[in-house]
Amino acid sequence: MTVHGWRTRGIQAALGSALLFGAGTPIAKLLLADVSPWMLAGLLYAGSGIGLGLYRLARRAPRVRPRAGEWLPLAGAILSGGVVAPVLLFVGLSHLPASGASLLLNAESVFTAVIAWWVFRENRGPRVVLGFAAIVAGAAVLAVSSGVDAGGAWPSIAVLAACLLWGVDNNLTRVVSRLDAVWLAALKGSVAGCVNLSLALALGSRLPGSAQVLASMALGLAAYGVSLVLFIVALRKVGTARAGAYFAVAPFFGALVAVALGDVVTLPLTAAGLLMVAGVWLHVTERHDHLHWHPPTAPFEAHTHDEFDERRGEAPGDARSDVADGADEHRHAAAHAALSHRHGHYPDTAHRHTHEP
Repeated sequence: MTVHGWRTRGIQAALGSALLFGAGTPIAKLLLADVSPWMLAGLLYAGSGIGLGLYRLARRAPRVRPRAGEWLPLAGAILSGGVVAPVLLFVGLSHLPASGASLLLNAESVFTAVIAWWVFRENRGPRVVLGFAAIVAGAAVLAVSSGVDAGGAWPSIAVLAACLLWGVDNNLTRVVSRLDAVWLAALKGSVAGCVNLSLALALGSRLPGSAQVLASMALGLAAYGVSLVLFIVALRKVGTARAGAYFAVAPFFGALVAVALGDVVTLPLTAAGLLMVAGVWLHVTERHDHLHWHPPTAPFEAHTHDEFDERRGEAPGDARSDVADGADEHRHAAAHAALSHRHGHYPDTAHRHTHEP
């Protein structure tokens, strides 16, 4: 697959993830009329975990075997994004107006990008930074347009802490994104669902009627489960910061669904849409091309073939391993010599190598 095709699939996956999550938000608000927020979160996550788990069983998907070094980031992603962050979010939401929370939740994309750029050293050209700023600004316009009540300091800090933990979650998930995306999303949904349902019941919430439970779980499968699968695919192909930027478009998709349900098209909605389109365009038209150094590869090391392999003397058609679902990663016995050459690439799992000075 060409670099352009690889990137295009990543962009499509990220925007698809944002569409499902954003469209699910106004529907979730309708469900909140008859169920507590904590109980709803548990049902949404449970629907994601159970639905994706049944899908894997129906497909007879192969067993996933994380490597020794992947268990820690996997556990960290589940703990930070699936367990602690939702608790902090609902603690903040219980004392924070919805308008202020909507604005503060945009911080997730900011934290995701900052961690990716400064901790994991993802490339950040000027077009990427400007496009990211335009997308986040569009999301902020949507939040501010409804009138912002910031509430107290501690509830706001709780929501910001949740956003920080989701930023950590996104970056840690990128580390293990070579694994089966459906398995990862099912595992995170199952753990988060169990924890949130347990907390909701412990705090006195009761399960709603069967119709409400099924509707909530079905929504969770789409807006939390399939959306997360697509986001993991995007992490694998375009990197954490870019995937996080595209995901910030979610509030705009949610606003469009609200318009379809009867809301009017407003000037802030139009302005937000233009900002987000401009930001995505800056990312799509990005070019990153300079000299790279590929170190020698040991025999049987997992790697990915691309259109540049002809320069390294590699042949297609090698036997695939069971280390990834859908990724083009596999193993074969040929060792690769060191190579320095120039080609375009993006911070995906297939191009984690150093840049020559």
